[in-house]
Amino acid sequence: MARSTPSLADLLHDDPRYPYEAYVFVFEALGYAHHVLGLGEPAESEPLDAGEPERAPKEPQRHVTGQQLCEAVRRFALEQYGYMAKTVLATWGIHSTGDIGAIVFNLVKIEKMSKTPHDSPEDFENVYDFDEAFRRGFQIHPPD
Repeated sequence: MARSTPSLADLLHDDPRYPYEAYVFVFEALGYAHHVLGLGEPAESEPLDAGEPERAPKEPQRHVTGQQLCEAVRRFALEQYGYMAKTVLATWGIHSTGDIGAIVFNLVKIEKMSKTPHDSPEDFENVYDFDEAFRRGFQIHPPD
């Protein structure tokens, strides 16, 4: 009997470091990278892209690098949560860009994201410092 692909529930049980919300947020940040930031090159093979097969988009899949996804997470978090972005991410166990990579590769493991042969968890290590990216780098722009 063939072993089925683990579900997100299995993943949450097997690796309790990150709650469901962390996975949803990173998954949504990938969409933000593609659709808002316009990031991603056409994939050569096995793209780092999201989507369930039954809901896969008709457009070609695009590859987003680990560094690009980290930047998308930063910008999406600031857009969604403002000055509280770092705090919100921390409540989900996301304290560094390495955590983003761990979430991505967990999603790859359960086939909710995919990767190219060149992608690795190390692509996500030390992309930026969270204090710099979410505290000192935060700017409030008053209306004109």
